[in-house]
Amino acid sequence: MIEIDDKIVSTDLLTERFACDLGRCKGICCVEGNAGAPLDIDEVDTLEEEYENYKPYMTPEGIAEIERQGFMVVDEDGDYTTPLVGDAECAYSCTENGITFCAIEKAWRDGRTTFRKPVSCHLYPIRLVNFSNGTVGLNYHRWNVCASARECGAKAGIPVYRSLREPIVRRFGEEFYKALEAAEEYINESRNNER
Repeated sequence: MIEIDDKIVSTDLLTERFACDLGRCKGICCVEGNAGAPLDIDEVDTLEEEYENYKPYMTPEGIAEIERQGFMVVDEDGDYTTPLVGDAECAYSCTENGITFCAIEKAWRDGRTTFRKPVSCHLYPIRLVNFSNGTVGLNYHRWNVCASARECGAKAGIPVYRSLREPIVRRFGEEFYKALEAAEEYINESRNNER
């Protein structure tokens, strides 16, 4: 672990390899799992405010679940998460040519909403942990459905954090991303010096 300002970062984000490969995984991370994606409370308000803008991209089943469960549910840990369809697929997902996407992000790409998608989805496989002292932990979540992303990242030599530059900057800012680059460089130099 390394500490950057008020963030505790798993070094796995700098040393492990990862690059999404939608052609192989088909967006399974939006379908598999035992709970929805984590949501910040302000995102719940935004999901409700922007609903009419992204609703046309959603499946009828997803719309039905939003109207039945609401824009978020509280999981067994007391955290806000996205509602699910059939205890599996995110209610905010849609499928196109056999690949599952975020309906909110599709609306965003078409200029229909200013909200891209929940930041936890954008950051995945980074998972955030908020500690009581105000620090935030950034951990690498390994999930078997992302095996193709690990293979793709290994072939291309892309560290986890580099494949997630855009969401990291969205959530934490450009300076934090530059600090991650410096930390990766330091780790690489340390390893080279040990040889």
